[in-house]
Amino acid sequence: MDRTKALAGLTALTIALAACAPKPALVVGSKNFTEQVVLAEILAQHIERRLHIPVGRKFNLGGTLLAHTALIGGAIDLYPEYSGTALTAVLKLPPSKDPAAVMALVRAAYRQRWRLAWLRPLGFNNTFAMMVRGDIARRTGIRSLSEAARTQAWKLGAGYEFKQRPDGLAGLLAAYSLRTDGDPVTMDLGLLYAALKSRKVDLIAANSTDGLVAVLDVVMLEDDLRYFPPYECAVVARDDTLARLPGLKQAIEELSGKFPDAVMRKLNFAVDGEHRPPAQVAARFLDSTFKPAVNP
Repeated sequence: MDRTKALAGLTALTIALAACAPKPALVVGSKNFTEQVVLAEILAQHIERRLHIPVGRKFNLGGTLLAHTALIGGAIDLYPEYSGTALTAVLKLPPSKDPAAVMALVRAAYRQRWRLAWLRPLGFNNTFAMMVRGDIARRTGIRSLSEAARTQAWKLGAGYEFKQRPDGLAGLLAAYSLRTDGDPVTMDLGLLYAALKSRKVDLIAANSTDGLVAVLDVVMLEDDLRYFPPYECAVVARDDTLARLPGLKQAIEELSGKFPDAVMRKLNFAVDGEHRPPAQVAARFLDSTFKPAVNP
């Protein structure tokens, strides 16, 4: 068989196999950092187990606005989001310090504007967290952002979105009168801890549920002025998808409350620290959380 015919046959086989593959009944999305991917994979696997339907995955979509646009446009059917992020980055409303009020406002606005449903929270609050190297904290004795502001000018590192958000960098610097040593350095979120460890920066805008916090020599500074709003995590889903798939809402809400902060840090560390695939981490979490009933 000549090469042209072989390639044509292989192409035809690939197309045939793709046509035979089950079409996803829904698509789960995520933003582009570890916690989002882990949660999205847990959601996808849990829905597959409970509803016995094929679930598509569109992970690492980018930042908040890209994921939100994909949701309202129908490219994805659901993804995990944070209440404070929705309030400030999506709805463009001022930050609030009341978790219940933030969730109620976000839930109502999403339903009215886009027919999107915020389901019951997953159980953790992933607030922004400013981290310094342990050697700096020990040398200066600082434990809060107010103390950091009085200590020195900081080489600050942050993710791209944090620099632009209304609840991000500019407001933080103003609230605490923090001084920076040169322009803040923006980078991918996955590079922040490496930059801190290598002394390219000495203060980073990270997240309170980062898995690496427990194993690296870093100190999380207290947000003593309570600048950051609450960031309760919950699944946001399209109303039409929930209506189309009976049992979907119930299946998703079986995960509500199953992710206290410590559990989320452990899941994040399994990927970032132990370098395990998110699909494996998700499967192990679901196996241990929803153990099959044992017949008497």
